[in-house]
Amino acid sequence: MSIEINDCMPGKFIAFEGIDGSGKSTQIKKLIQRLSNLGIRCYKTGEPTDSPIGSLIHQIMTGRITADNRVIAGLFIADRIDHLTNPTDGIIQKIQNGVTVITDRYYFSSYAYHGVDLNMDWVIQGNSISAEVLRPTLTIFLDVPVQKALERISRGRFHMELFEKEERLAKVRDKYFEAFKKLQDVERFVIIDADGDIDQVADRVWAVLAKYFPTRDDVL
Repeated sequence: MSIEINDCMPGKFIAFEGIDGSGKSTQIKKLIQRLSNLGIRCYKTGEPTDSPIGSLIHQIMTGRITADNRVIAGLFIADRIDHLTNPTDGIIQKIQNGVTVITDRYYFSSYAYHGVDLNMDWVIQGNSISAEVLRPTLTIFLDVPVQKALERISRGRFHMELFEKEERLAKVRDKYFEAFKKLQDVERFVIIDADGDIDQVADRVWAVLAKYFPTRDDVL
């Protein structure tokens, strides 16, 4: 099963991407507030999920369980497919019901994070099922310098997760840009400078998203 999201559908699918500490959670919150004020129904989600597969991933990422990089990548693939197709609260069901879904991470995260340790083409191929089922209306990449991201992380957390070391985050950021170049002909994405005031960044995000959410005045 696959669905085609076009610009006229009431339910959109917006994916936020970025290295850890890029401000995704904050900007997603600001966007949902803005959309809600416009009367647009929204559903916030993220990856890894809180499903049994996602819970296993969380344990690996925090060091409680060890696993081969190929196993980790495979778990993300499985978690993502369930995230899309779960009959209870899956993304596809929400969108088909006219709800705009905003996710904190989607398959570009796998391309970037797993692409550091594995062949990126292999990772892209492994996620091809999800890509065929549902591509985002738009992927928003919040770009910040690695040092700034680490400063944000250190202020808000008591430990550093597996993917949050400086050298690794620098490699991950590079892999994001590699993935964007590889997929520029098939994916809709935008790179936003997220090193600034929260409201200023939120305005930059809305400037690229507004066309997908026309208000009544826009269509009259």
